[in-house]
Amino acid sequence: MNDPQLDPVPPLVNPHALRWITEQVRLTTPDRVVWCDGSVAERDRFQEQAVSEGILIRLDQEKLPGCYLHRSQPNDVARVEGLTYICTRSEEDAGPTNNWAEPRAMYQRLAGLCTGGMRGRTLYVVPYLMGPAGSTMARVGIELTDSLYVVLNMRIMTRMGNVAWEHLGDRDDFNRGLHCLLDINPERRLICHFPQDNTIISVGSGYGGNALLGKKCLALRIGSYLGRREGWLAEHMLILGVESPDGEKTYVAAAFPSACGKTNFAMLIPPARYKGWKIWTVGEDIAWMRPGADGRLYAINPEAGYFGVAPGTNAGTNPNAMRTIARDTLFTNVAHTPENTVWWEGHDDPPPANCTDWQGRPWTPQSGEKAAHPNSRFTAPMTNNPSLAPEAFDPEGVPISALIFGGRRASTIPLVYEAFNWVHGVYVGATMGSETTAAAAGAVGQVRRDPMAMLPFCGYNMGWYFRHWLNLRKRMKQPPRIFQVNWFRKDATGRFLWPGFGENMRVLKWIVDRCHGRVGAWETPLGWVPRTQDFDLDGLEGFSGADFETVQSINIEEWRREVLSQDELFMRIYSYLPKEMIFQRELLVARL
Repeated sequence: MNDPQLDPVPPLVNPHALRWITEQVRLTTPDRVVWCDGSVAERDRFQEQAVSEGILIRLDQEKLPGCYLHRSQPNDVARVEGLTYICTRSEEDAGPTNNWAEPRAMYQRLAGLCTGGMRGRTLYVVPYLMGPAGSTMARVGIELTDSLYVVLNMRIMTRMGNVAWEHLGDRDDFNRGLHCLLDINPERRLICHFPQDNTIISVGSGYGGNALLGKKCLALRIGSYLGRREGWLAEHMLILGVESPDGEKTYVAAAFPSACGKTNFAMLIPPARYKGWKIWTVGEDIAWMRPGADGRLYAINPEAGYFGVAPGTNAGTNPNAMRTIARDTLFTNVAHTPENTVWWEGHDDPPPANCTDWQGRPWTPQSGEKAAHPNSRFTAPMTNNPSLAPEAFDPEGVPISALIFGGRRASTIPLVYEAFNWVHGVYVGATMGSETTAAAAGAVGQVRRDPMAMLPFCGYNMGWYFRHWLNLRKRMKQPPRIFQVNWFRKDATGRFLWPGFGENMRVLKWIVDRCHGRVGAWETPLGWVPRTQDFDLDGLEGFSGADFETVQSINIEEWRREVLSQDELFMRIYSYLPKEMIFQRELLVARL
């Protein structure tokens, strides 16, 4: 074989990394190896290259400065859970909710696919840091990829370049990530995690969640495994700060399954009534949390950008997101307008009379299909966010006072309630679920359990995951209070009872006041719920105290059915389920 054309090796690369990179270059046999430094000049050069190669379309630089459009293959538009594997020496380590593969056999299978897999292409070495520089919670990854689109996304989503080499030093504890596009054939698509080796190998996909290895792969699947081993949590959670008019800051982390308003909540703008209040975004997708020396739980956002869903995002639902994506953003699988801008369903602009859809085909409102793919995305730097918290760069992280779990439920679950204690709160998170919508497979309204919104992302046995949550309580003198919320409760006519969006600030304020011991609550079979006199309803047009009682009501018969339906998940992992979860279920039954 001919040696690839090799860019000069950066002086900060340590021998461990160089040895592994050399092995992968020999395996994949690219024509060229490029070492990425994460600089602005490099970004500009790569963007020009991507435009010339047809990977990106340059958008109107006056209307959308620094913005580009990418179209992926129609068969490669989302994460593929069925082809995602946890490869541990014991199947028990992966647990019954993950796809498991024996590591040696999977390594051999992947080596067969990757051998010569980059021939005729360029291999990009992408060193990246997850977390603020200097943080003891930060982790280094190295992704080797033949996708320029991936490189440009990783530059936005992570701290890429020399900062990673500097953090790594001469250590060997970096995540090894190999990504080969191959021919984007679903029959040769695998996303494989080797937690015990801190390794990820992804082949046959260029989509974000499958190809940006720092995102779900390292930040959650590998991260959760490392967290259990090292005593911390890697969670599918937003982190936000609530600042009162007198400057008091309270930080909360919240887990929501998809289509439950996670990004909107992370970037919430308080309504006019809350003059002087501010919401600061620390992170909108992932939280790494560790008990601190003072007995509180501290969190960092390991990411540096947002990989958000475009459809439904507009100035009404999320004005801060629209400001964030107005520049230096990569759009994926949205529609392309004749004015050389972008559009998607739910955009502020009305549907264009004609445009080019996400597959590059002519589109009009009469086409009968979506112009943008329902999972179309934007990738934007977090520094674009006008509500970005300064503490997002703090190596120590922020102290978490509350953990919030939420799902999309038309009935049963009240607007908000507080768990009795940490163990009860873990049970609340473990049993959270969301109802399927018309866009999802399965019957509409069917409840799908998604514990802590982590079911697709936990890199080890889910029963052990619950045990890890329970054990962390022993290391915290001041654990966060735990709450459940539900913005989506409906009346008999199908009308949403709660206005949501910015008005969720009212719920958040009650949560913050509970954390500081400023308001009371009623004890119910579910937990502590707000008394009407302690919940701010002033100025909420069309919503009375009676409406509040309705949205907070607890129907005992519905809850008996709810408890029975929780068995669906618990029975899958019963052999590993902590006894505390069974006791909490029995306590709830007794209270009901």
